[in-house]
Amino acid sequence: MTLTPRTTRKPATRRGMVRGAIPAALTAGALVLAGCAGAGGGGGTTDGDGAVELTLATVNNPQMKDMEELKSHFEDEHPGITVNFVQMEENDLRDAVTKDIATGGGQYDIVTIGSYEVPIWAQNGWLTDLTEPLASDAAYDADDLFAPVKDVVSADGKLYAVPFYGESSMLMYNKEILDDAGIEVSEHPTWDEVADAAREVDSGKVDGICLRGKPGWGEVMAPMTTVVQTFGGTWFDADWNARVSDPEFAEGVQFYVDLVNDAGPADPVSTGFTECLNTVSQGKAAMWVDATVAAGLLEDPETSAVAGKMGYAHAPVHKTQESGWLWSWNLAIPGTTQEREAAIEFVKWATSKEYHQLVGEELGWTRVPPGARQSTYDIPEYVQAAESFAPITQDIMLSVDPTKPGLHEQSWTGIQYVTIPEFQDLGNQVSQDLSDVFSGRSELGPVLDRAQQLAQAAGEAQ
Repeated sequence: MTLTPRTTRKPATRRGMVRGAIPAALTAGALVLAGCAGAGGGGGTTDGDGAVELTLATVNNPQMKDMEELKSHFEDEHPGITVNFVQMEENDLRDAVTKDIATGGGQYDIVTIGSYEVPIWAQNGWLTDLTEPLASDAAYDADDLFAPVKDVVSADGKLYAVPFYGESSMLMYNKEILDDAGIEVSEHPTWDEVADAAREVDSGKVDGICLRGKPGWGEVMAPMTTVVQTFGGTWFDADWNARVSDPEFAEGVQFYVDLVNDAGPADPVSTGFTECLNTVSQGKAAMWVDATVAAGLLEDPETSAVAGKMGYAHAPVHKTQESGWLWSWNLAIPGTTQEREAAIEFVKWATSKEYHQLVGEELGWTRVPPGARQSTYDIPEYVQAAESFAPITQDIMLSVDPTKPGLHEQSWTGIQYVTIPEFQDLGNQVSQDLSDVFSGRSELGPVLDRAQQLAQAAGEAQ
């Protein structure tokens, strides 16, 4: 059938901005200088009986909530060690942990950080080198860690964090909704095909597609950057000249904004990963382009109304062969902790083969953290439970190229982010400016003009 794009836009409201930006005193060079602080007590405490309390700061994603639910198994196996979780929304976690670790505050013994932070923080001397403690434990089997993810959390051949789960991004779609509309989805769709389908099925009851619009360099800027790259744009060229002013960059951003406003959530500025997960799992959105880790959550019949009804494909493309990102949430140990050995024991437990088995047996096999251990894909129960999404997830993660995800050569390794300290603040500021574009309060041109200036300053710092 012929799909005719609609031009009707949904009303968008603007809510309060999330706290994602890092204060100026902690951005860029100030973060590097703060690495010299190094002092601090560490969040862990030891009472007179030798009992240890560890404080773990983590994002409030479902997999981390599972970890907290199962931590009693660790505590039973390690009498005298208690692990206290501090769960935060993604932007707030980045803000709190970056401030604490950059100033040597020592509030946390274990932190959940992304693959973006690991090499930067390792270079600053903020993280504990985990290479020897893991390599010396044969039962842990560090060689089993998924190679693409292990590489991005290493620096100078040393492991400074351990992947809790790894992911790329892909298209997830409700087969019932698209089948009813007579729409077929290929394993390698284009963005034009996805946009046409989204506008066709969008209605007052169902969003055609859910895409992030929430401000934050790790929120809206993650999927939007992959769209920019497959449209031929890039943040910087190989000599660190800002390229935000290039027409390809603007074309990718405008495409994203138009698609969200035409067929996405009514309040995109308040929509991030969690909000899309809720919408899609309730059958209220036909498609979703986001983290591959979401597939296991959508296929959990205990929490999802669309389990068994979803299809999965590679992330949509325009000019490139692939457009998926590469990311991992990892457990790391700040150098300020006073409870290094206890923290290492917990990190090993939470990223072990045994933990994956425990999750499957206790909570369900679709909830096993993906993209972290190769052996996970050999567990018969997991293979059976995850047959609809595990093979394509593995294929996508092995297909993306973090050294050249778009059409241009890069001086950094990364897909949906640029591995420089300044990118955190750059992405946050640009994403907040884009909120006015989503709401119709600003045109895209002035926003990208300011973004070009901010990016040029960040590039000159290199």
